[in-house]
Amino acid sequence: QVQLVESGGGLVQAGDYLRLSCASSERTSGYATMGWFRQAPGKEREFVAAITRNTRFTYYRDSVKGRFTISRDDAKKTVYLQMNSLKPEDTAVYYCAAGFAAGDAASGSLYAYWGQGTQVTVSS
Repeated sequence: QVQLVESGGGLVQAGDYLRLSCASSERTSGYATMGWFRQAPGKEREFVAAITRNTRFTYYRDSVKGRFTISRDDAKKTVYLQMNSLKPEDTAVYYCAAGFAAGDAASGSLYAYWGQGTQVTVSS
């Protein structure tokens, strides 16, 4: 059974940075798309960023463009989310996801596997 384990969340102040990691139990080179989603209390899950195989394409929601960077290291079976200039509105549980298909990277239905999430809290 495939497992995705997120780490790196925490409590930071506005303007600080965090680097989230998502370690896969299986080779990440087999995933066409890997992504990060988040869910804030009382809100629906939303797309944050995605990266395709061989880092050919990356995608970001508008509110994180220029602040967040997604990357993948298939040798380490890990995908990362570098989050800079964090804002209180970035507070959420962040989930890693992996899928075998290419398509709408912002759609949760593209992904076959999900992690348990890591909490990110940004204080003002």
